[in-house]
Amino acid sequence: MKALTWHGKHDIRCESVPDPQIQEGRDAIIKVTACAICGSDLHLFNGVMPDMHSGDIMGHETMGEVVEVGRDNKKLKVGDRVVVPFTISCGECFFCQRGFYSGCERSNPDPSKVKKMWGNSPAGLFGYTHLLGGYSGGQAEYLRVPYADVGPIKVPDGLTDEQVLFLSDIFPTGYMAADFCNIQSGDTIAIWGCGPVGQMAIKSAFILGAERVIAIDTVPERLALAEASGAITLDFMDDDIYDKLMELTNGRGADACIDAVGTEADPSASWDSRLDRIKVATFMGTDRPHVLRQAIHCCRNFGTVSIVGVYGGFLDKIPMGSAINRGLTFRMAQTPVQHYLPLLMERIQKDEIDPSFVITHRAPLEEGPDLYKTFRDKKDGCIKVVLKP
Repeated sequence: MKALTWHGKHDIRCESVPDPQIQEGRDAIIKVTACAICGSDLHLFNGVMPDMHSGDIMGHETMGEVVEVGRDNKKLKVGDRVVVPFTISCGECFFCQRGFYSGCERSNPDPSKVKKMWGNSPAGLFGYTHLLGGYSGGQAEYLRVPYADVGPIKVPDGLTDEQVLFLSDIFPTGYMAADFCNIQSGDTIAIWGCGPVGQMAIKSAFILGAERVIAIDTVPERLALAEASGAITLDFMDDDIYDKLMELTNGRGADACIDAVGTEADPSASWDSRLDRIKVATFMGTDRPHVLRQAIHCCRNFGTVSIVGVYGGFLDKIPMGSAINRGLTFRMAQTPVQHYLPLLMERIQKDEIDPSFVITHRAPLEEGPDLYKTFRDKKDGCIKVVLKP
């Protein structure tokens, strides 16, 4: 089969690889009908995340048709259309039983490496380094799905691939970001990053009752899409974000702040983001947390900072003095996708949201390597890429 494979920093190739096989009784094999390039994939493309191996298959936003089912899988049958969560979860361990599917204790087959970095291992992820299981990803013609009686959700008749594909990651992640904010009537929510996850967070914040959403970015197409969803937009290259947010909130700060950027914040945004970039380039730091620092300062007393942007290591110069003295609450996670799937599928069916609004580029799998570059460089108005194997 054809698949997009990683061969080093900025080196993604479309090449032939062996077809996946059933390995365990609860497995399923799906024929991929749609997959997407995620902002998190760019961290791999840019060489930020460790323990990628040459030839690893990329991708964790995937859906398709079941073509083979393991002997112990009683949930799925050949021909089912399914969306596959990026989190691989057993459904039986301590965390899965409590709905914390992204903390699954069983799905990372070799947790020893990541335990040295993070203290313990979260769930295995599709197409996302050998620290998190080394599983093949879904930017391919076929995908093996472990624990396929827990993860995939069946697609109801009448919904297109593009309407439901983003249930695999960015819609649940953006919704969780807003859900973490404990939104009350009249609240103002500030969101850093108007990429696909940020766009879903904007929509979700309004769905959950926010009065105002303030969206922060500098890419014109992203800001325009945020405005179309009803957000007030700020360009961090033109505005002092702290001053503008204080002005918009009568000096109080936003009720909750969402970091939908993570480790690769724009190094031109401020002096501290430039310093972060230097530290990472000289191996004196692992991440660039400018957005997180700013979100903390811009949050009102006893507000919430919701973090869904990906960080990988140790963050430098985080203003914990501000956070503790002003009573901030931090909420963060890799999304326990399975927890949100039934609710979000229902919202799509009720036409409360059509997640396909973020798609700007559609292409066959063979064009994937070039579109990684287009997506990274934000060229050609690119906000979200969907590939059709």
